Amino acid sequence: MSEAKVIRQVETHCREQGLRLTPTRRRILEMVLEAEGPIKAYDLLDQLRDEQPKAAPPTVYRALEFLLENHFIHRLETLNAFVSCFHPEDQHQGQFLICEKCQAVTEIHDHSIEAMLAKAAADQGFEPARQVLEIYGCCGKCRDQ
Repeated sequence: MSEAKVIRQVETHCREQGLRLTPTRRRILEMVLEAEGPIKAYDLLDQLRDEQPKAAPPTVYRALEFLLENHFIHRLETLNAFVSCFHPEDQHQGQFLICEKCQAVTEIHDHSIEAMLAKAAADQGFEPARQVLEIYGCCGKCRDQ
C-alpha cells in the first residue's frame, strides 16, 4: 500500500473516531512511513528538528504514543524502533520478519497467528495486553546474494 493511501486511511479513521491528527503527529507518521527500515525515536527527533528546531523528545514520544495506541505504527521491541503499519484500517497485533543482514522488516498480517497465540495465553490463564512476534533470520534478497 502506498504511503499516501496509508495517510488517507489514518486521516479518515481519525475523523471518524474524533481523534486529533495534529501536524506533528502526521509528520512523525510520514517520517516513519518514509523510513527505509525501522527508525528510532531520536532519529525521528533529529529529522523533526530540521523542520522544527525547538522540537524536544517529549514531542516525538507523545506523537509515537498516539500513533501506537491507534495502531498506525508498530514498535519492534527488540530493536526499540518503529515501523509503519500498512493496514491501519484493520487493528491487529504485529508479526514481523526481520533480516539480520540488511535490517529489512516485513510485516505478516495473519489473524490466525494472533488468535493462536491469544488462545495459548488464555489456556494458561494469562491475559495479554499486547502481542509482538519478531522472527529474525535472512530475507530472500540477502539469501540469494
